[in-house]
Amino acid sequence: MSKRIFHAIWIVALVVFVSMLVFVMGIMYEYTSNMLTTQLKAETDLAAHGVEHEGISYINDLTQTDYRITWIAADGEILYDSKTDTTEMENHLERQEVRDAMAHGSGGSTRYSTTMTTKLLYQAQRLPDGSVVRLAVSQYTALTLFLGLLQPILFIFAAALLISFFLARRISTKIVEPLNNLDFHHLSADEHYKEIAPLINRLNAQQAQLRSDQVELERTEQIRREFTANVSHELKTPLHTISGYAELIKDGLVREEDIKPFAGKIYAETYRMTQLVEDIIELTKLDEGATDGAKTRCDLHAIAQNAVESLFPFAAERDVDLCLCGISTEMNGVPHLLYGIVYNLCDNAIKYNRPGGKVQITVSEDLKHIILTVADNGIGISPEHQSRIFERFYRVDKSHSKEVGGTGLGLSIVKHSAQIHRAAISLRSEIGIGTAITVTFPKD
Repeated sequence: MSKRIFHAIWIVALVVFVSMLVFVMGIMYEYTSNMLTTQLKAETDLAAHGVEHEGISYINDLTQTDYRITWIAADGEILYDSKTDTTEMENHLERQEVRDAMAHGSGGSTRYSTTMTTKLLYQAQRLPDGSVVRLAVSQYTALTLFLGLLQPILFIFAAALLISFFLARRISTKIVEPLNNLDFHHLSADEHYKEIAPLINRLNAQQAQLRSDQVELERTEQIRREFTANVSHELKTPLHTISGYAELIKDGLVREEDIKPFAGKIYAETYRMTQLVEDIIELTKLDEGATDGAKTRCDLHAIAQNAVESLFPFAAERDVDLCLCGISTEMNGVPHLLYGIVYNLCDNAIKYNRPGGKVQITVSEDLKHIILTVADNGIGISPEHQSRIFERFYRVDKSHSKEVGGTGLGLSIVKHSAQIHRAAISLRSEIGIGTAITVTFPKD
């Protein structure tokens, strides 16, 4: 990390230096060009006045000058040139600055030498007799200027390299120093680590998340152990019963008239185990997020009607009245999971009811929710048990669990199925008055 920071700072410093060098040289070159052009115009004006009043004698008196002076007749022929023999010079009528001067009174142009190392500035002014006085001056190009200043530029560049190298190394070391001195056992974003406070906060958050995950793993492991123990217990009881009855029949210790009741007991315990295994498989699928079906548009009231019809015989056996009311409500859901929610809630309400009791299932909706309520006037649930009834194998009255029947997984399946549908479950219950469980589904 230190090397990357060092290289980044060093490269940025060099880029800034080179950019500023080019920028400053460009500005200086433009400034000197403008100054030279302005001065050339002023000198041309003076020369034109001098030639106008004194003629060729004025030019001859200018023995020392940096300017090349040319006097051009109205037809373009050269009358005088301070640098070259006029007989060797061609007609200048087509020169840009001469044409502009003849047409507008004054003109100027710029031309480069054949080697492109010198730029020539021309300025011309027309005299009253139609002739033109032209002054020319040479200026180095930007490339020539750069090459002329190459030695001091290289010296400055070398100095900049050394300074950038030194500063980049110092700064990169300072930046990573707090990281190198971090105590990962006692992370704190105090005044010593203001630059890396976001990093420390992130690390603290990750450590907190790891601790939370560890607690969750321990809790999950505890639930797994309890679940294994409960499954073993729930399977052991019917297996012992089946084994006992089967052994009596095998040893011929059962009277002929008792064989059929014994077979009925074996069948009942086998059916109970089958239900338990099916509920465990279903709960495992729900835990893993598998639903054996995609969500589709379905009518919750129609699903509830099917569940109620399936439970009519069981309710009649317990002398409990089942009543479904409400309206047709369409929603996105997994039909067999919604069926399981209604079935298990009603099954529980029937089991923990009293003879002559009633279970009412209501399906309703508002602007944002679809609401399923299963209410009974049964024995009720005491407050200390209400927060745990959705746990696996949890029973309020364990002494009557065999008498009541079931696997102890029904409400746990309801809870997981509701979570898959992003539904909320609420419970209202009073001892001796009854229980109402409400499942609120969001409208998609």
